[in-house]
Amino acid sequence: MKTSPLALLVMGVSGSGKSHIGRRLADTINANFIDADDHHSQTSIAKMARGEPLNDSDRQGWLLTLADLYREYREQGQDVVIGCSALKHRYRDLLRQGAPELKILYLHGSREVLLERLGARGNHFFTGEHMLASQLADLEIPEEDEATRMDIRQSPDDIVASFLSKEGIHP
Repeated sequence: MKTSPLALLVMGVSGSGKSHIGRRLADTINANFIDADDHHSQTSIAKMARGEPLNDSDRQGWLLTLADLYREYREQGQDVVIGCSALKHRYRDLLRQGAPELKILYLHGSREVLLERLGARGNHFFTGEHMLASQLADLEIPEEDEATRMDIRQSPDDIVASFLSKEGIHP
């Protein structure tokens, strides 16, 4: 018997598959899925669309909103998966304010694979090598005790199944 609702984070830089894997993971465990991109301010979206990377100040309110979403779902007894870049350790700490038991899936890929994926994206506010370079520069790769690391060259089904197995989560 489950004692508390699941709070899961699918993290990585743009192009790593956070939304795709996050939706698949949520579907597999019958959880709610939230794409963190849907919660950026219009100012931040416009900034990224101009090719300007966000800074810590730009991200602060966005991360607190996501932490509040984790808290709300937990209070309602509902499982939730959020797909969010969560590049820095302190960003993940902010998210844990809403979900202290947060389980993290870190999607890792080479610069080449990420650029290929970004190029195939189509109509999205975040594109280009400059923006990816900014995220990779900001990325603080989570340690093994903080997150389960998965290579994005694996199939989405394999990533989801491996993560659930490693975390002891049974759909």
